[in-house]
This record gives sequence, C-alpha cells and structure tokens, in this order.
Amino acid sequence: MARGKLRIYLGAAPGVGKTYAMLSEAHRRVERGTDAVVAFVEHHGRPRTEVMLHGLEQIQRRELDYRDTVFTEMDVDAVLARRPAVALVDELAHTNVPGSRNGKRWQDVEELLEAGIHVISTVNIQHLESLGDVVESITGVRQRETVPDEIVRRADQIELVDMSPQAIRRRMAHGNIYQPDKVDAALSNYFRPGNLTALRELALLWVADRVDEYLQEYRAEHSIRSTWQARERIVVGLTGGPEGRTLIRRAARMAAKGSGSEVLAVYIARSDGLTSASPKELAVQRTLVEDLGGTFHHVIGDDIPSALLEFARGVNATQIVLGSSRRKAWQYIFGPGVGATVARDSGPDLDVHIVTHDEVAKGRGLPVARGARLGRARIIAGWLVGVVGPVLLSLLLTSIANGPGLANDVLLFLFLTVVAALLGGQLPALASAAVGSLLLNFYFTPPTHTLTVSDPKNLVAIVIFFAVAVSVASVVDLAARRTHQAARLRAESEILSFLAGSVLRGETTLDALLERVRETFGMETVALLERAGDVEPWTCAGRAGTDHGTPLLRPEDADVDMPVGDHMALALTGRVLPAEDRRVLAAFAAQAAVVLDRQRLVGEAERARELAEGNRIRTALLAAVSHDLRTPLASIKASVTSLRSDDVAWSPEDEAELLAGIEAGADRLDHLVGNLLDMSRLQTGTVTPLIREIDLDEVVPMALGGVPEGSVTLDIPEELPIVAVDPGLLERSVANLVENAVKYSPDGAAVLVSASALGERVELRIADRGPGVPDSAKDRIFEPFQRYGDAPRGAGVGLGLAVARGFAEAMGGTLAAEDTPGGGMTMVLTLRAAPGRPPARPDLPAQATT
Repeated sequence: MARGKLRIYLGAAPGVGKTYAMLSEAHRRVERGTDAVVAFVEHHGRPRTEVMLHGLEQIQRRELDYRDTVFTEMDVDAVLARRPAVALVDELAHTNVPGSRNGKRWQDVEELLEAGIHVISTVNIQHLESLGDVVESITGVRQRETVPDEIVRRADQIELVDMSPQAIRRRMAHGNIYQPDKVDAALSNYFRPGNLTALRELALLWVADRVDEYLQEYRAEHSIRSTWQARERIVVGLTGGPEGRTLIRRAARMAAKGSGSEVLAVYIARSDGLTSASPKELAVQRTLVEDLGGTFHHVIGDDIPSALLEFARGVNATQIVLGSSRRKAWQYIFGPGVGATVARDSGPDLDVHIVTHDEVAKGRGLPVARGARLGRARIIAGWLVGVVGPVLLSLLLTSIANGPGLANDVLLFLFLTVVAALLGGQLPALASAAVGSLLLNFYFTPPTHTLTVSDPKNLVAIVIFFAVAVSVASVVDLAARRTHQAARLRAESEILSFLAGSVLRGETTLDALLERVRETFGMETVALLERAGDVEPWTCAGRAGTDHGTPLLRPEDADVDMPVGDHMALALTGRVLPAEDRRVLAAFAAQAAVVLDRQRLVGEAERARELAEGNRIRTALLAAVSHDLRTPLASIKASVTSLRSDDVAWSPEDEAELLAGIEAGADRLDHLVGNLLDMSRLQTGTVTPLIREIDLDEVVPMALGGVPEGSVTLDIPEELPIVAVDPGLLERSVANLVENAVKYSPDGAAVLVSASALGERVELRIADRGPGVPDSAKDRIFEPFQRYGDAPRGAGVGLGLAVARGFAEAMGGTLAAEDTPGGGMTMVLTLRAAPGRPPARPDLPAQATT
C-alpha cells in the first residue's frame, strides 16, 4: 500500500489563517469530488473558521477522562475505519491527553499516512523542536508542545501562510483571534510587533531552506549543472594560507548584504596527499567560517580550478571569492594561476571576486615605471637568458659532434633572444643578439675560433640574425609598452569613472576620497590644505594616512603638491610621482575640492534647517502665548476685577466660585508654563536624569493628581520588577500622558493605566476610548505644538506628548502610540528594569503556546 502524502500549512503565529486555509483547500477538493473529512479541527471560537466547517464531514471525536475533566481528542480508529482519501488534522504539535492511542498528534498522523490516507495539517514555526531556544529568546516563552523538524521536513508540500504583524494585531484587536478579555494581555506580550516580525522572519527563512532542498533534488534528478541564481551562495576558495581569514570575512560581509545568503568555504587538496597548507591555519579558518554562520568543506581534486568550479556549480553557487595569488612573478611562466583560470572558465552564471590581501595598502591603481612593472626578478631572468644562455648553448652545441648545422644554430640563438625580450625587455634582448652574433661567428662559422668570416654567405646569415634579433626585441618591447599604456589608460579611465560616479551620486566623503588617493598612488599621507588669503597660514581641511615625524602644514613640505585654485592644494608624502600620474592626481584634487564644498553646504543646510525649526517653534510659541496663555490670564483677571469691584455685593457662594475660577486658571497657566519650560530644556539638551531604582506603584499614583477622581483605573501588579528611572521625569511624563488620555476620553469611560513585564523591559500602557489616531499621524502627534483633530483652542499648546517622549528617551526608554482594541489610543511607555532584578514572566493566553 502506498504511503499517504502530507501537506502542511506553516504559520508564524496563531491567527495568521492556517486552519482557514486548510478548510478552504478541503472545500476545493470536495467540489472536485475528493473524499475529504475533518478528523480534528479546533476553531477556538473564531466565527469565520467555524463557518468554514459547514459542508464538511466531521469524524466524531473520542472523549477521555483526565483528572475529573472530560477532554476530546482525534479518534484515530474511527478515521482508519472511515478510510477517507484526505483527512484534515489541525495542530500537528499538539500533545494528546494521557490515555490516548499516541502521546503526540504527529504520531497519529504518521499512522494515517502509513495507512495510505493523505493528511492536511497545520503547525506554527515556534513549535519546531530545533527553534525552541530561539523562540524563547525572542518572546520569553518556552514552547511546551513541539514537533520534530524531520516530521515537517518530510512533508510532501509545505505552504507558508503569511501575514504582516500589523494585520495580525488588527485581527487581534477586532476580536478575530482571542476573546476580548485576553486581547490586551496578548497584544502587550506575545503579539508585540517585534516578536511577530522575528517569528515571521524565522518562518520565511525555514521555508526558504526547505524550498532550496526541493530545488537541489530537482537539479540532481534532471542532471542540471548550470547555476540557477535563486539565492546568493558565496564559495570561498582557501589555500590554507593566512589570507584565508581575510577572504572569509570579506565573503561574510558580502553575504550580509542580502538576506538568506550563504557562505561556503572550500579547501581543495590533491589526491596524492601533498599539500603546503598548514593544518593549524585550516582549523582556525574552519572555526572562523562556522562562527560567521558559514560551512567548511574539504574537497579532493588534482585540477584545482576544475574542482573549485565543479564544487561551486554543484552547490548552485552564484559567486566565488578568491585571493590574489601569492606566487612570485617568474612562477607565472608555469601558467596563469588559479584565479585567472577560474575567472576564464566560470562562464556567465558565476561571478568571480579576486580579493587583495596584505599588500592592499601599498597602492592598487596606476602602473608606474616600466622597470617596476616588469619586476626585478624578471629583469634578472632576462639578462641571464640573454647573456648566460648563449654561452651555455654554445658549450652544448660544440660538445655535439656534427652539430645541427649553422641554420639551426642561428634559430636556437634567435629563440634565446626572443625569450630574453619577453622576460627582460629590449636591453637584455639586444645584449643577447650581440653575444649570440659573436658566439656564432667565433664557434660556428669557418674559420672557427676566429672573428673572421671566410664565406660571404655566413656573413650574411650572421647579419640577418642580428637584424632579426634586434627587430624581434624592438617589436616585443613595443608590444609591452603598448600593453603598459593600455593598462595605464584603463586604470585611469576606471578612476575617472569612479570620480564621475561619486560626483553624480554624492556618496564619497572627503576622508574616503583622500584614502582612495593614498591607496591609488601608494602614498603615506594625503592632506587637503587651504587658506583664506595669499598671506594667511595654511589649515588642514582633511587628512588620510599617518604622519611619520613633522605634520604636513604647507604644500612646500610635501613630496607632491597639486594646486586647486588659488588658496587650496592637495599635498602627498611618501614618494615623488612621475609626471604622467599628475593628470589623474589633478582630477582627484578637483574632486576633493568639490566634496569639501558639498560637505560645507550640507552643514549650512543643516544649520538653516535648525534655524527654520527654531523659527517655527518661536512662531508657534508666540501663537500659544497670544491665545492659549492669555485665556487663563483673562479668566484670572476677570475674576480678580469682579472681586475688587465695589459696585456689586458678592455672596459667599459667588466669591467661592470666582476664587475657584482663579485657582483653576492659575493651575492651568502653571501647567502650560511648565510644559513650555520642559520643552525648552529638551531643545537645549539640559535635561540630566538622575537614575535610581524605584517601584512603579510609588510614582504612577502621584502623577494622577491633575485629573478628576474616578477618571483613571490603575492596574499595577505588585510583582513587577523595579525600574531604573528618574522619578521626577517619569512622574511628569505619566502626568502628561494621563491628562491627554482623560481629555480625549468620552464621559464615563475611564482611562486604563496598566503595567506588565517582558524580559528586561517594563511597559506602562495608558489606554483611552477616544477617537484614536490613524497610523499616518501616530508619529506626528509627538512633535512640539501639534494637536491632532478637532482639539478646541485653549485645550493646550500641544507640548504634552512631546515632553513625555523627550523625558522617556532621556531616561533610556521609549514612548509609542498604538490602537486600543475596540477603539481609542494606547500610549506605550517602555522602561528599563533595574539590573540584576529577575524579570517577571508574562501571563500569556493558553492559545499562544498550544
């Protein structure tokens, strides 16, 4: 009997719609004539899910008595007896009640699959056994019910049911997930936006890995060798040398730029076991790559480039990172090297990155003098081949009886001349031609061992040999010069292209540009100097590198200086640059001046913005003074004038009312002035919190003195951890938040002030039942002099929330606005728990862990 197929709907959290999607799939299959039944589905009182059960056959559940309570579980025997084509089994990670057929529901599902029944099930990402510790570190909750990862991985189909954290919280607030009495606790604990976002990322990455396994299986089954760039995989080729650490870190940085990227380090050893790698260094590199989240691979292969490309294509890699070759210059005569070969044979589906190491600080751009380009080793090799080579060749040919003949002798000497030209350039080749001509004349043209030539034909042969040798040397040298010029022009074009791109994008800072100049030309120090006038002293606007000795204060003190206008110069120390490099240096100098001007313009724009903001605040302050502050003053003045009037005999009741009005106006005026002073302190940065450890229930009640009695409901648990705050700033913040909530709450609706703990944080939530604020305006209400909606004039100057957030941030906390379930707005004040105090465990709804 064929095994049944398992399809799983995977979600990031309860309420994303897994069960709804499963039931929708069952309805589609029933409409197509498939025999599908509901073996076990829990709707948790959600009306939309309950409606989806209508029209589907449901298997009667089995009732079990446990601790004087009756529980219901899936009846596996009844499902096997019914033997449907498809069975719907919800909550795969569920733990069965003691006395059930199996201890876990996934074991029940295994029985159905073995019986040939297809199963559709659901599971949340937090219930996977391997992710238990990760989920606990994120949410603070240890999952009691788990399912082995292998059970889920063996599923024939895994479908991710995704929903944004904001949508889940809206569903929660509307009562579509939990009962109303559990909504507030769920939103403030397990269903926080950060928790949901992290769980969502876990689900996406886990499913991406499973999809990747499917892809690898498909490629293997169909013998597909080309790379499919479905995701970034970076292969690092290691040689066992010390540069491997640089390559691994570089690859890790490349992988960090794209979510889901992988790093695979590979060391290829020869099959004969001969290797120059250090086992200790390889062990260090293995540890490093594993610490950075990558994997280490040891591969056997005699042809290293082919083995590396084979490995990269086998793992569907998209990029290969290799280090610059450590070989000496003369060793390139044995081949182009691994890096060049891999880059040549990689094809269009693999990007090859050659990473420099150790020598990067000595310059990386412009070719310098020709001798330096060839290198000392090549020049010495050219002279040895050109001078010593003909002598050794003469000894060899004279030792052979009846040698190859004069014509072949000439060709052999010509070959040495060409080799000398290729290695050392023109001068060794000319020397080889001269030495070779003399040796041919002395040893191989009659009469031998003399410098005379009896046969004119031999004289012509020697002259032609010398002419051809000189011509070949000249052509080879000219080709080398043209190659050198082309490389130089290419380097210049790349540098100028970089400068042009940086101008258009506005990305390069002055320090980065000067560092680029230093690396390009291999200098020790680069400085941009400027002065206000012809007789003013020079000042340093920017510097890269280190000074060895006296600081660079004048362009005249530098090895190279490049003027930029009349009062600016780029100064470099380290070596004297050839004249051909000054053209590119001039472009760098001009760009440095542009970058400096741009930085100053940005600074001036920022200062202008600050001035504009200050003007806006002053204008708003004047408007507030002209109306909001004058209103209580006018009320006080009117009451005082009335009391002092001799024309009216006021009754004791009237006098008491007028005095109460004066007191209310003075209190209101004091509140407005206090907020203005607090905002001024925040603007000038003079708020210095005095942090100490204190209980919330010592501070919060004191902040309620300015609101009517009975307008606030307090819910501050005694087991909350102590918080590290400034009591005065906290009291001021809470007072502003509570007064704002009471002002916007309808009559008879008390404001709820509650607190809870999660990890090392303590949250104070002030929830009202007012009109609320849309998401687009939630950040704007914390700006100074902002009053949202139809707030009446005279209701304040719009500083209460701005002051509350400023004080919260000064204490190291945060203040944010959220929607209140059922309507209204909730201010969430997050504070730091005192260090060393054990955090309280949140009391979560049972559904969050089942």
